[in-house]
Amino acid sequence: MKTLSIECSATPCSVAITDSEKVLASSFINVKLTHSQTLMPMVEALLKSANIKLSDIDGFAVSAGPGSFTGIRIGISAIKGLAQAKKIPCVSVSTLEAIAYNFIDTDCIVCAVMDARCNQVYNALFKIKNGKIERLCPDRALMCEELANEISNLPNEENLNIYIAGDGTDVFFPFAENTKNVLKSFEARRYQTATGVALASNKDFNIGNTISPENLLPIYLRLPQAERELKQKKELKK
Repeated sequence: MKTLSIECSATPCSVAITDSEKVLASSFINVKLTHSQTLMPMVEALLKSANIKLSDIDGFAVSAGPGSFTGIRIGISAIKGLAQAKKIPCVSVSTLEAIAYNFIDTDCIVCAVMDARCNQVYNALFKIKNGKIERLCPDRALMCEELANEISNLPNEENLNIYIAGDGTDVFFPFAENTKNVLKSFEARRYQTATGVALASNKDFNIGNTISPENLLPIYLRLPQAERELKQKKELKK
Protein backbone atom coordinates (compact mmCIF):
# COMPACT_ATOMS: atom_id res chain seq x y z
CA MET A 1 0.00 0.00 0.00
CA LYS A 2 1.12 3.54 -0.70
CA THR A 3 1.53 5.71 2.39
CA LEU A 4 2.15 9.43 2.70
CA SER A 5 3.93 10.29 5.93
CA ILE A 6 4.65 13.62 7.60
CA GLU A 7 7.11 14.55 10.34
CA CYS A 8 7.28 18.10 11.72
CA SER A 9 7.46 17.64 15.48
CA ALA A 10 10.60 19.80 15.84
CA THR A 11 12.70 22.14 13.67
CA PRO A 12 13.18 19.64 10.79
CA CYS A 13 10.27 19.01 8.46
CA SER A 14 9.95 16.03 6.15
CA VAL A 15 7.53 14.19 3.90
CA ALA A 16 7.80 10.68 2.47
CA ILE A 17 5.84 8.49 0.10
CA THR A 18 6.40 4.77 0.60
CA ASP A 19 5.06 1.48 -0.71
CA SER A 20 5.38 -0.93 2.21
CA GLU A 21 9.11 -0.67 3.09
CA LYS A 22 10.12 0.80 -0.27
CA VAL A 23 10.74 4.56 -0.24
CA LEU A 24 9.29 6.04 -3.44
CA ALA A 25 10.10 9.68 -2.64
CA SER A 26 11.17 11.76 0.32
CA SER A 27 11.93 15.38 1.18
CA PHE A 28 13.68 16.84 4.26
CA ILE A 29 14.54 20.37 5.33
CA ASN A 30 16.11 21.63 8.54
CA VAL A 31 15.78 25.40 8.42
CA LYS A 32 14.05 27.91 10.65
CA LEU A 33 11.03 28.56 8.46
CA THR A 34 7.75 27.71 10.13
CA HIS A 35 6.11 24.44 9.21
CA SER A 36 2.96 26.33 8.28
CA GLN A 37 5.02 27.84 5.45
CA THR A 38 6.88 24.75 4.30
CA LEU A 39 4.84 21.60 4.92
CA MET A 40 2.04 21.69 2.35
CA PRO A 41 4.29 23.00 -0.47
CA MET A 42 6.60 20.06 0.32
CA VAL A 43 3.68 17.60 0.11
CA GLU A 44 2.49 19.04 -3.20
CA ALA A 45 6.00 19.12 -4.70
CA LEU A 46 6.76 15.55 -3.63
CA LEU A 47 3.53 14.16 -5.09
CA LYS A 48 4.21 15.99 -8.34
CA SER A 49 7.86 14.92 -8.62
CA ALA A 50 6.94 11.29 -7.88
CA ASN A 51 4.08 11.45 -10.40
CA ILE A 52 1.67 10.24 -7.73
CA LYS A 53 -1.82 11.61 -7.19
CA LEU A 54 -3.32 12.13 -3.76
CA SER A 55 -6.02 9.66 -4.81
CA ASP A 56 -3.30 7.00 -5.15
CA ILE A 57 -2.50 7.20 -1.43
CA ASP A 58 -3.93 4.34 0.67
CA GLY A 59 -2.90 5.55 4.12
CA PHE A 60 -1.45 8.48 6.02
CA ALA A 61 1.03 8.44 8.90
CA VAL A 62 2.22 11.25 11.14
CA SER A 63 4.42 11.71 14.20
CA ALA A 64 1.95 12.63 16.93
CA GLY A 65 4.48 13.42 19.67
CA PRO A 66 6.35 14.09 21.75
CA GLY A 67 7.79 17.31 20.38
CA SER A 68 6.89 20.90 19.67
CA PHE A 69 3.25 21.57 20.53
CA THR A 70 2.86 23.79 17.47
CA GLY A 71 4.71 21.44 15.12
CA ILE A 72 2.69 18.43 16.20
CA ARG A 73 -0.59 20.30 15.73
CA ILE A 74 0.45 21.45 12.25
CA GLY A 75 1.37 17.91 11.19
CA ILE A 76 -1.83 16.36 12.52
CA SER A 77 -4.00 19.13 11.03
CA ALA A 78 -2.36 18.59 7.64
CA ILE A 79 -3.03 14.85 7.74
CA LYS A 80 -6.63 15.41 8.84
CA GLY A 81 -7.16 17.75 5.89
CA LEU A 82 -5.60 15.36 3.39
CA ALA A 83 -7.35 12.22 4.67
CA GLN A 84 -10.77 13.54 5.68
CA ALA A 85 -12.52 13.74 2.30
CA LYS A 86 -12.22 10.02 1.53
CA LYS A 87 -11.84 8.86 5.15
CA ILE A 88 -8.44 7.36 4.37
CA PRO A 89 -7.05 5.37 7.34
CA CYS A 90 -4.33 6.98 9.46
CA VAL A 91 -1.65 5.86 11.89
CA SER A 92 -0.03 8.03 14.54
CA VAL A 93 3.58 7.25 15.40
CA SER A 94 5.79 8.10 18.37
CA THR A 95 8.38 10.66 17.29
CA LEU A 96 10.96 8.83 19.40
CA GLU A 97 10.22 5.53 17.69
CA ALA A 98 10.64 7.21 14.30
CA ILE A 99 14.16 8.22 15.41
CA ALA A 100 14.98 4.60 16.27
CA TYR A 101 14.14 3.52 12.73
CA ASN A 102 17.15 5.51 11.48
CA PHE A 103 19.24 2.66 12.94
CA ILE A 104 17.16 -0.30 11.74
CA ASP A 105 20.17 -1.79 9.91
CA THR A 106 22.46 -1.66 12.96
CA ASP A 107 22.54 -3.93 16.00
CA CYS A 108 22.58 -1.36 18.80
CA ILE A 109 20.64 0.42 21.52
CA VAL A 110 19.10 3.76 20.55
CA CYS A 111 18.59 6.42 23.20
CA ALA A 112 16.19 8.78 21.44
CA VAL A 113 16.12 12.23 23.01
CA MET A 114 14.26 15.43 22.18
CA ASP A 115 14.98 18.71 23.91
CA ALA A 116 12.28 19.46 26.50
CA ARG A 117 14.15 22.49 27.94
CA CYS A 118 15.52 23.09 31.44
CA ASN A 119 17.89 20.06 31.33
CA GLN A 120 14.98 17.78 30.52
CA VAL A 121 14.48 15.51 27.52
CA TYR A 122 11.68 13.48 26.02
CA ASN A 123 13.13 10.00 25.82
CA ALA A 124 12.62 6.36 24.95
CA LEU A 125 15.11 3.49 24.65
CA PHE A 126 15.08 0.89 21.88
CA LYS A 127 17.13 -2.24 21.24
CA ILE A 128 17.71 -3.16 17.62
CA LYS A 129 18.81 -6.67 16.71
CA ASN A 130 18.73 -8.30 13.26
CA GLY A 131 16.49 -5.56 11.89
CA LYS A 132 13.92 -5.87 14.69
CA ILE A 133 13.15 -3.06 17.12
CA GLU A 134 12.34 -3.79 20.75
CA ARG A 135 11.04 -0.94 22.88
CA LEU A 136 12.73 -0.93 26.30
CA CYS A 137 10.57 1.73 27.97
CA PRO A 138 7.58 3.98 27.26
CA ASP A 139 7.98 7.54 26.00
CA ARG A 140 8.63 9.81 28.99
CA ALA A 141 9.96 13.22 30.02
CA LEU A 142 12.81 13.19 32.54
CA MET A 143 15.87 15.04 33.73
CA CYS A 144 19.14 14.51 31.86
CA GLU A 145 20.91 13.37 35.05
CA GLU A 146 18.22 10.75 35.66
CA LEU A 147 18.50 9.37 32.10
CA ALA A 148 22.30 9.31 32.26
CA ASN A 149 22.15 7.27 35.46
CA GLU A 150 19.67 4.88 33.88
CA ILE A 151 21.89 4.34 30.84
CA SER A 152 24.95 3.69 32.99
CA ASN A 153 23.03 0.86 34.69
CA LEU A 154 21.34 -0.47 31.54
CA PRO A 155 21.77 -4.24 31.06
CA ASN A 156 23.93 -4.69 27.96
CA GLU A 157 25.30 -8.23 27.96
CA GLU A 158 25.87 -8.10 24.20
CA ASN A 159 28.10 -5.02 24.56
CA LEU A 160 26.05 -3.07 22.00
CA ASN A 161 26.83 0.53 21.13
CA ILE A 162 24.35 2.98 22.63
CA TYR A 163 23.61 5.76 20.15
CA ILE A 164 22.26 9.08 21.38
CA ALA A 165 19.98 10.45 18.65
CA GLY A 166 17.38 13.16 18.20
CA ASP A 167 17.38 16.95 18.42
CA GLY A 168 18.23 16.67 22.13
CA THR A 169 21.55 14.95 21.39
CA ASP A 170 23.77 17.97 22.06
CA VAL A 171 21.81 18.78 25.22
CA PHE A 172 21.99 15.29 26.68
CA PHE A 173 25.28 13.83 25.41
CA PRO A 174 27.54 15.69 27.90
CA PHE A 175 25.72 13.90 30.73
CA ALA A 176 26.50 10.44 29.31
CA GLU A 177 29.62 10.82 27.16
CA ASN A 178 31.85 9.01 29.70
CA THR A 179 29.53 6.01 29.91
CA LYS A 180 30.80 2.83 28.26
CA ASN A 181 29.60 2.25 24.67
CA VAL A 182 27.75 5.59 24.48
CA LEU A 183 28.23 7.35 21.14
CA LYS A 184 26.84 10.55 19.64
CA SER A 185 24.93 9.79 16.43
CA PHE A 186 26.07 11.26 13.14
CA GLU A 187 24.00 14.20 11.84
CA ALA A 188 22.73 12.13 8.90
CA ARG A 189 21.02 9.68 11.30
CA ARG A 190 20.20 12.01 14.13
CA TYR A 191 16.85 13.56 13.29
CA GLN A 192 13.39 12.09 13.06
CA THR A 193 12.18 11.82 9.46
CA ALA A 194 8.98 11.03 7.62
CA THR A 195 10.69 7.89 6.30
CA GLY A 196 11.12 6.71 9.90
CA VAL A 197 7.46 7.54 10.55
CA ALA A 198 6.47 5.48 7.50
CA LEU A 199 8.55 2.47 8.56
CA ALA A 200 7.20 2.65 12.12
CA SER A 201 3.62 2.79 10.82
CA ASN A 202 3.90 -0.36 8.68
CA LYS A 203 3.21 -2.78 11.53
CA ASP A 204 -0.06 -0.98 12.34
CA PHE A 205 -1.18 -0.76 8.73
CA ASN A 206 -0.38 -4.46 8.25
CA ILE A 207 -2.71 -5.54 11.06
CA GLY A 208 -5.35 -2.91 10.41
CA ASN A 209 -4.59 -0.97 13.58
CA THR A 210 -5.59 2.38 12.08
CA ILE A 211 -7.72 5.32 13.13
CA SER A 212 -10.00 7.66 11.26
CA PRO A 213 -8.79 11.21 10.50
CA GLU A 214 -11.19 12.77 13.00
CA ASN A 215 -9.80 10.58 15.79
CA LEU A 216 -6.17 11.54 15.11
CA LEU A 217 -4.89 13.37 18.20
CA PRO A 218 -1.57 14.73 19.51
CA ILE A 219 0.36 12.81 22.16
CA TYR A 220 1.72 15.21 24.78
CA LEU A 221 3.94 14.07 27.65
CA ARG A 222 3.37 17.29 29.56
CA LEU A 223 1.17 20.37 29.38
CA PRO A 224 2.06 23.21 26.97
CA GLN A 225 4.20 25.92 28.60
CA ALA A 226 1.33 28.43 28.70
CA GLU A 227 -0.86 25.93 30.55
CA ARG A 228 1.97 25.03 32.95
CA GLU A 229 2.53 28.70 33.77
CA LEU A 230 -1.21 29.25 34.32
CA LYS A 231 -1.38 26.20 36.59
CA GLN A 232 1.63 27.47 38.56
CA LYS A 233 0.01 30.90 39.04
CA LYS A 234 -3.20 29.29 40.31
CA GLU A 235 -1.25 27.16 42.78
CA LEU A 236 0.61 30.22 44.09
CA LYS A 237 -2.68 31.98 44.75
CA LYS A 238 -3.98 29.15 46.93
